[in-house]
Amino acid sequence: MAAGRARFGRVRKLPSGRWQARYHGPDGVDRPAPATFATLTDARVWLSTVEADLVRGKWIDPAGGRVLLRTYAERWMADRPDLSNRTREKYAGLLKLHILPAFGQREMGLIEPVAVRGWWAKLAQTHPSTAANAYRLLNTIYRTAVADGQVTRNPCQVRGGGAEHAAERPVATVAEVGALADAMPDRLRASVLLAAWCGLRRGEILALRRRDLVVLQRTVDVRQAAEYLSDGTVGFKSPKTAAGRRKVAIPSNIVADLAAHLAAHVADDRDALVFTGAKGGPLRPHVLAMHWRAATEAVGLVGFHFHDLRHTSNTWADISDVA
Repeated sequence: MAAGRARFGRVRKLPSGRWQARYHGPDGVDRPAPATFATLTDARVWLSTVEADLVRGKWIDPAGGRVLLRTYAERWMADRPDLSNRTREKYAGLLKLHILPAFGQREMGLIEPVAVRGWWAKLAQTHPSTAANAYRLLNTIYRTAVADGQVTRNPCQVRGGGAEHAAERPVATVAEVGALADAMPDRLRASVLLAAWCGLRRGEILALRRRDLVVLQRTVDVRQAAEYLSDGTVGFKSPKTAAGRRKVAIPSNIVADLAAHLAAHVADDRDALVFTGAKGGPLRPHVLAMHWRAATEAVGLVGFHFHDLRHTSNTWADISDVA
């Protein structure tokens, strides 16, 4: 049939009457356009866009998007040594339970924005926080794939899809914090005070060593956070940023409580954990949660989370030191 040669590539008319365009990529492979064209002009316009991408260095192998999302996601995880064990476990769970069942066996280049939008909307109806986390992970994987030249576009186009809209959390009064601390077992009482008055996170509290709690200088040195994996492994990780490692002032009103805790419940070794389980090992989050739940019930604050103490601390930030 009739054929023509453009300045770049070549075109030919098919028996159907439509036009086919072909070109040689930078790797020397002869490639056809992904579809045929109604007119010779349309075919040549398409070739001109491919040529422009080659000149600008924006050309992407169209076969790249044929890799399965499952395959690329596994490679993406393997290439991220910077992930903490807990984050890696979280990502693996999101992939296994939510992302790969929907898209794992599909070619990355064929996953459309409408499919991602529908998947996200369905998950968000029942599990909004999980939907936001899963969407953020899928979006991150695709952004890497685009940067790698694996695909030409990212189908994650849901506005606000990765945003979490947490409900407003309650703030405890000074009296309520005191009551909660008193309702905890004596060896855990100081954890409530550190969370409420110093704004420490649970993981930071559980990672504290004797050397970190300098009551004479009224400072807490936040160096690490405890990391608990689903297989029971306990680890301690450094903060991700310089701001995460910090010295926090201890208000004078809890200095005596912290000193008493160190004397009664912490070994003399500078590396001894400040909070431990009943047998002296690392304090497990579920053990702290069990006692916390009992304390909130005892003082009539059911539903008040341990992390709400940090929110309480931020709200108290403008309160002057209590004598």
